[in-house]
Amino acid sequence: MKTNAATAPTNTVTTPEPYSVAPVPPASPHMPSVHARALITWLAIFPLVAGGMALIAPFSEGWHPVLRAFALTLVVVPLAVYFVVPRLFQGYGLLRRRRMSK
Repeated sequence: MKTNAATAPTNTVTTPEPYSVAPVPPASPHMPSVHARALITWLAIFPLVAGGMALIAPFSEGWHPVLRAFALTLVVVPLAVYFVVPRLFQGYGLLRRRRMSK
């Protein structure tokens, strides 16, 4: 059986192209320190937890403490992450810019 070049199997090894990793952008020079971020996060979480505990206390009195904590965090964490903490960081940024411009 004759094979021509067009139908002959080729045993070529393909070398994978080197993958590239996107460079990590440098941290923003105006990023708050870790201490400021911790304080801002605490300022967001504490009032939400205190208020949430007061609100659910009348109907969750007989609940297991873990269930009470679960129900509370279902509301507090999304509120803090998506609404309260970003607003506090925005306010912090405005204060920093005002202090820097003086």
